[in-house]
Formats: sequence, structure tokens, C-alpha cells
Amino acid sequence: MADQLLSVDDALARVLSGAARLGAETAPLAQARGRTLANDLVARRTQPPVAVSAMDGYALRGADLSPGARLKLVGESAAGHGYDAPLQPGEAIRIFTGAPVPEGADAILLQEDALVADGAVGVKEGATAGRHIRAAGLDFSEGAVALAAGTRLGVAELALAAAMNHAVLPVARRPRVAIIASGDELVPPGAEPGPAQIIACNSYGVAAIAEEAGAEIVDLGIFRDDLADLERGIGLAREARADVLVTLGGASVGDRDLLRPALERQGMTLDFWKIAMRPGKPLISGRLGAAHILGLPGNPVASIVCALLFLKPLLRALQGDPRAAADETEGALAGAALPANKGRRDYMRARLATDADGRLVATPQPLQDSSLLTELAQSQALLIREAGAPPAPAGAPCRILRLR
Repeated sequence: MADQLLSVDDALARVLSGAARLGAETAPLAQARGRTLANDLVARRTQPPVAVSAMDGYALRGADLSPGARLKLVGESAAGHGYDAPLQPGEAIRIFTGAPVPEGADAILLQEDALVADGAVGVKEGATAGRHIRAAGLDFSEGAVALAAGTRLGVAELALAAAMNHAVLPVARRPRVAIIASGDELVPPGAEPGPAQIIACNSYGVAAIAEEAGAEIVDLGIFRDDLADLERGIGLAREARADVLVTLGGASVGDRDLLRPALERQGMTLDFWKIAMRPGKPLISGRLGAAHILGLPGNPVASIVCALLFLKPLLRALQGDPRAAADETEGALAGAALPANKGRRDYMRARLATDADGRLVATPQPLQDSSLLTELAQSQALLIREAGAPPAPAGAPCRILRLR
């Protein structure tokens, strides 16, 4: 079973099958962006707390509204400073946006529809009772759940939490992701590579994906194609109390692909390691104690595609996001003819544009080799071709996954 070639969908379901939320902690509002709510957030106040004006103008009684009517101007109401007395028949007050509507008033006469002279307000045009008034509780009421557990906290959510009078938020603990890169050919950025060496780059792209998904990163560096050295790296991940161990490279079947043996010697329970996808067929998934293991391919594009498809949803699930496995693809039109696809789902780097009718068009890059990062950097999406898909002409419907 472990060597079975799985579909992408089945592989994702298995990766997420044991991904329970890690736990909860609190975070100050100013430090909670990108975090996930651990519990429902209940409003501690009503917003607005009283009826307020939505416009600048004059508050009055609807019964006094008629073209040519003149009302006595008796005061004003500003935001934070209301007019305390009940409004009497024939009276009006100056009112500003966000200011409390006084008792007895049920209409707002816009300032451009009023004629003000000698302490009186003349009605130039009629107003409608109730218009331009925001009722108490229009946004939310005290005791209501305005943000549900599992909500990812972005700009609007943080503003809403603040308006609900929360200074500290209950959030899911950040997953700790340890990253190990393997390969005798790798040297870190800034080093001078030898004739047969390359710069290690995968860990930076994968770490960025993990950070955007809410994780805390522990980059353990580069390890040689040597069982003892790889086991040392795995031991460091354990010492770092990693919730997820991501390995880069060494996941295939060559004589020097030693990560799977090293992980198994350390006690990993393997779930699967082959997926029917391109790029990224060799992907290790398993558990090492409580830690989740994802062994990503060594080719840069394959590692990033696999991180988007598997690591990102796993990290969201570990933070209690109920939409961790949600389909984020969308429809587009193919910008070029697409060849027949064979037995694996293909994720093709593609440029996005809109046609004259405003429709989204995805055009595959001319080169799809999984080592080519330039093509990835110049792409905005992955164009998805299902296993066994027949040839398709330019303009045919397709599915895409946005890269950013």
C-alpha cells in the first residue's frame, strides 16, 4: 500500500487525515494578523451602540417634513457629543456623520437640502423618515458571534475584532516547521559553488509558503547524502519540537536518495511516497512520533508545487482552519493549444491575462522542466491538466490555481 501511486486528491486526504488542531494560545490584536481564531469571538458591545446619523445634515421629526417648512434650530449633535434633550415638534438640530440621533428624531435632512437662516432650518426638499440613520446594532450586537473559530485573521477581521472591543485574541498555536535540505551538490546562497555544485534555493520558497500559511520556521540547513548526517538532521528537528518536518531532495529511488531510509531508521511510519502528479511524483508522507513528515522532491519547481498542494493545507488544518482542504482552483480559458496528458495530473506554469471580453486566459510557459525557476517567477498560476485529458484547442475551458 505504501508504494501505491496515489491521486493528488487521495494523497491530500491522507495528509490531512490526522491533522488535528495543535492547541490554543492568546495573541495581542496588533500581533494577530495571519493567525487563526481558536474559538468563536463574541461581541462585547453593540455597534453602533445607539442610532447614529450616516450623513451631515439636520435631525428632525418626519412628521415635520414638508417642502417650505421652517424648524427651530435648537442645538447640535457631533460624534462623541450628543444632544441630550428629546427633540420636540417643530425643532431640528445640526447633526454630523456618526453622531447620535436624539430621542424623537427619525429623519435626517441633508445639509444640501436645507436652507438655514436666523436660527431656523428651512426644508428645501423633502426627506424620508428613517433614511440616513444607522440603527443601533446595525453592524453587530453584544453577545453575537461575529467571527467563528477557524477564521483566518486578515485586515477586515482584525478591524472587526477591535470594534468588538477585543484587545487580545484566542488563536491557534503556530505549527513549528523544521526544514532539512539534502544533497552533496548544495551550497548556501552567497557561497562559491564548486564545478558540480548548485545553490540551495528550495528551502526559501518552501519556507515562504509555510510562513504565509501561519507557520514558525526552523531552517536546519543542508545535510550531506549520508545516512548518519541525515539522521543527525532528523534528530535536530526532534530537538526543535517540530510539528512538521519538511525534507527537500533525496525522496526518489536512486542509490543516493537516502532520506526515506534515514527517516525509517529514526522510526518514521510511512504512509505513501508516490503521487500521480507532475511535477512532484516522489513525495514522502508519514509520521515520526507526533510530527508530520513531508519529504518534497529536490527539483525547485516540484518542491514549491508540492508545498502549495500539501504543506499549505496541512498547516492550515493544524491551526483548525475548516477550509484547509477547500478547492482553490478557478476557471479560465487556455491561451494556447494543450497536448494530450498521460497518466498523471499535470501542473503547468502559466501566464495570466484577460481577453477583450474580460475573460481570464492562462497560457502555459513554453518550457515546463521542473528545475526552471525563471519560468515559475514569470508565471501567475498553475494550469491543471487531469490525467488522461485529451488534446484541447486554444480557447478551451481549463482550471487554474493562482500562485499569488
